Amino acid sequence: MPDRPLRDRVAVVAGATRGAGRGIARMLGAAGGTVYCTGRSVRGRPATPGRPETLEETAELVTSEGGVGIAVRTDHTVEPEVEQLFARVCAEAGRLDVLVNDIWGGDALTEWGKPFWELSTAQGRQMLERAVHSHIITSRHGVPLMIERNAGLVVEVTDGDTFGYRGNLFYDLAKNAVVRLAYAMAADLRAHKVTALAVTPGFLRSEAVLDHFGVTEDNWRDAIEQDEYFAESETPCYVGRAIAALAADPNVAVRNGGLFSSWELAREYGFTDLDGRRPDWGAFFPRKVGETLERDAPPDEMDVFVVRGRLYQAELDPSASEETERLRAWLARHE
Repeated sequence: MPDRPLRDRVAVVAGATRGAGRGIARMLGAAGGTVYCTGRSVRGRPATPGRPETLEETAELVTSEGGVGIAVRTDHTVEPEVEQLFARVCAEAGRLDVLVNDIWGGDALTEWGKPFWELSTAQGRQMLERAVHSHIITSRHGVPLMIERNAGLVVEVTDGDTFGYRGNLFYDLAKNAVVRLAYAMAADLRAHKVTALAVTPGFLRSEAVLDHFGVTEDNWRDAIEQDEYFAESETPCYVGRAIAALAADPNVAVRNGGLFSSWELAREYGFTDLDGRRPDWGAFFPRKVGETLERDAPPDEMDVFVVRGRLYQAELDPSASEETERLRAWLARHE
């Protein structure tokens, strides 16, 4: 990718306070872009209990990477605030080239381990409002700036590159819905030469995940003993580099409506993670599950969880019929 290929481009990263959103904003900045970093947590007014990250910090990181970072507090579920955001972008920058929808806010609302008939419908409704409806509102008011110029890229950030069940009904709805949003928007935008697509990271080494394992980015490998799958984790900047590469690609329109992964795009565009690694969650996960199937030792709860997770993926893939039968037979013995 040429040096600073986005130096004349303007981006909005909705949900840029932490995690993937922060990594995406940073890497758009590293490519030279002006990045409006939006969300609800600003200095003195944290919006997520227990999390210290702020939009101002993200904007400063964008600038330190070589771009221009601008923090704008915006609740993307409140339509007038979203309208004000894009009015400001229009007034200050006069254009919008990249819109990234990474608003989530569903961690505390996800009730893992419960079947759908035991879930709180109030919490589920709130998750869908935060993680799906907010994306619709944001695109509704941001995309017209792209249509004016017949150019632009809309990115929906999701979790997973398959349509297999993600283990919780509302979580599954939210993460699959934004993939469908990208597809539907792509259909409407095709005539306007604006591209919409979805992108997923792999096992994301976010600030919250590092805290969960009691490690930092400097010693993250120490946590592999706690979770062997952590060995193939990636920094938020890996998916950030993926989206920066897409934004700099003059032929990105050929991907309109598609779903892509950080590891797949790393191979295609030739970038690495910050440490020079090239994590490939798509290859790693099924390989590790295969090792679990071969073990003689009795499985633990996590083994059953990951095997079932792989089954949800494989059973939708016609080319994986043999693997699907192995997974089902293993679960029949051990559940």
